[in-house]
Amino acid sequence: MPDSTPPHDAHCHCGAVRIRIAAQPEFMNECNCSLCRKSGGVWGYYDPKDVHIDGKTSAYERADYPEPAVRIQFCPTCGVTTHWTLTEDFAAKNPREANRMGVNMRIFCDTAKSGVELRFPDGKNWDGKEDYGYYREAEVYRA
Repeated sequence: MPDSTPPHDAHCHCGAVRIRIAAQPEFMNECNCSLCRKSGGVWGYYDPKDVHIDGKTSAYERADYPEPAVRIQFCPTCGVTTHWTLTEDFAAKNPREANRMGVNMRIFCDTAKSGVELRFPDGKNWDGKEDYGYYREAEVYRA
């Protein structure tokens, strides 16, 4: 179960992009879709107002979807994926999701993740219409 430990700080490999989160995420997703696998993301979900990002990032929107939902953010110097933000079109069409972003929990130390449930959504086989399934059972992250 997540705790309310004081803020957790992380940074990309070179330190040019820094992220601070106020608390552990409720859960983390390690999706197996091509974008998540290739970007190296294990996502914790937050309201953007609860995440402080310092430093300039570059962005990538997947080209294999006509209307991508997220924009992957990464350090332009070292290339480490730091977070994702919603595209404007997706946020406008999905107002309940508009205040959500993903933070790459891989860049945080183990104490920021310890005890948090790690889920494994099957994005590789997801049709985008129904709820997605899982390619393996969830587990609790242990440091």
